[in-house]
Amino acid sequence: MSFVLGPLVAGLRRTHLGRVPSVIAVVLLAFLAIVSLATLIGTQLTELAGQLPRYQYNIIQKIQSVKGLGAGGGVFSRTSELLNQLGSELAKSTAPVEPTAKPAAPKSNTPPAPPPLLVEIHEPAATPIAIILNVMGPLLQPFAKAGIVIVFVIFFLLQREQLRDRFIRLVGAGDLRHTSEALDDAFRRLGRYLLTQTVINATFGLIFGAGLWLIGLPNPILWGALVTLLRFVPYIGSAIAAFFPAALAVAVDPGWSTLLWTAGLFLIVETITGQIIEPFYYGQSTGLSAVAVVVATTFWTWLWGPIGLLLSMPLTLCLVVLGRHVAALEFLDILLGDEPALAAEEKFYQRMLAGDSSEAAYQAEAFLKLNPLSAYYDEIAIEGLRLAQLDVNRGELDHDRRVLIKDTVDAVVDDLSDHASPPADTDQDAAGDGGEDGGNDGAAASPAIAAEWKRCAVLCVAGRGSLDEAVAGMLVQLLTKAGIGARVVPNTAVSTTNLAQLDATGIRMVCLSYLEPGDFTNARYLVRRLRRRLPDARIVAGFWTWSAADAHGREALENTTADEVVTSLQRAVAVISEAAKGLVRREQTVRIAAPETAD
Repeated sequence: MSFVLGPLVAGLRRTHLGRVPSVIAVVLLAFLAIVSLATLIGTQLTELAGQLPRYQYNIIQKIQSVKGLGAGGGVFSRTSELLNQLGSELAKSTAPVEPTAKPAAPKSNTPPAPPPLLVEIHEPAATPIAIILNVMGPLLQPFAKAGIVIVFVIFFLLQREQLRDRFIRLVGAGDLRHTSEALDDAFRRLGRYLLTQTVINATFGLIFGAGLWLIGLPNPILWGALVTLLRFVPYIGSAIAAFFPAALAVAVDPGWSTLLWTAGLFLIVETITGQIIEPFYYGQSTGLSAVAVVVATTFWTWLWGPIGLLLSMPLTLCLVVLGRHVAALEFLDILLGDEPALAAEEKFYQRMLAGDSSEAAYQAEAFLKLNPLSAYYDEIAIEGLRLAQLDVNRGELDHDRRVLIKDTVDAVVDDLSDHASPPADTDQDAAGDGGEDGGNDGAAASPAIAAEWKRCAVLCVAGRGSLDEAVAGMLVQLLTKAGIGARVVPNTAVSTTNLAQLDATGIRMVCLSYLEPGDFTNARYLVRRLRRRLPDARIVAGFWTWSAADAHGREALENTTADEVVTSLQRAVAVISEAAKGLVRREQTVRIAAPETAD
């Protein structure tokens, strides 16, 4: 209530009313509204109680009609008779056995025992004070709780700034900015949630009450107010609110039409509200996951009973906000928040470690609905493999695990082979980047790919290991979709001992694949060996995780003497497409074709 009433107090204080008068006025107004609502519900209940005897005949008729269902006395009658027979048989089997007559005991000379004394217990006459306590005690308890609530709300509103400052001193004195942001975020989210819930529930109650009035059910105001209040209770509140008007519909109508109309009205309004309106608005205001709502509801109900059930959402929302802004409580945001626990590249790497290519391909489909395939490989797959490369450098991935990752990546690439990439992946990028036709716009204006490039004209070479080979497989797939023939060779095939056996037939361009360039030594020597083996082929070096912002590696990168350096698969496809269409001028200088330095 302090969260809800706080903005009202702040608004009155802006009118120069003063702190104490503002708090007193808002608290009196709030509890006056609560008492008025309680009075309205009590009046409606009293009126309903006076009308219930008139519906006794309808209830008896309904019971008789239910009993008469089915032939031969009805299903319920036959079931009742069967249960009575079973009960009789059980009673006979458990009846005590009468003891046999015992022989008469021998006569004794002792006198008989005296008869027992009759004892009566009489309570003392109740005093007037005891009578008053017995009558007023149950009534005073709710008033005492309400008084405690009022006192706490008043003091919380009066000391709001001091409580905020003490909280900041307690948990965030070393970082005032983040702590203040956390408090502001908590106030904003909780206030928005409570306001949204109040508006939705009040609208639900208004529509439901109006519908019951049109149906002709008595006391529609009562049921509208009741459903408004009970919908604040998660999960079970709506079911409880629907039970009472449904029971009244059974009593007031000799037939079943009123019950059917009432149930249909509730189901329609509840379905629209619960499945469409609430997920849309609550998802923007709470930031809680669906599992968190269930777990939080269970926990707070177990801890505090019905009050915990009522307060579960606001309390959990505050915990999530704290976890989002306080580093020590970040686990709360991870466990309860609605933000993904793992980034897309982390999910990809995790699926590769598990050898689950099917789920990885399924996750990729959601990304590919709005993005081209090359973007998925550049932004997610290569970033995930970069995490694998870091583990390799730390010695945490053995050979078998690296082979498993490579095979799983190949399976994902194969699963995505039927995905149609937009033309912008290749032809449009190529036409807009280089050559004398750089001003052409669109694939239709670009020259056609030469026939010799449609065969196996591009050799994609893995730089150092199986992870580099996995990325080379992605590049081959993208080139194939662009109409350019390409194949992958492992790093062992271009070693000093095996390079002479390499099939160089029709090779027009070589693309080196490196997840991590290292100190570029391996790339420099590999370029030299390939130039001796393929003197007429252009060499493109792909350093997929290298950033053009790393100026310290630029000189070493240029020393590789590759014809061109690319840092993304999209750019690699564009560069090779340019060559396949005859748009590239032969140059022996290195051009770093990273997206960051394209100009």
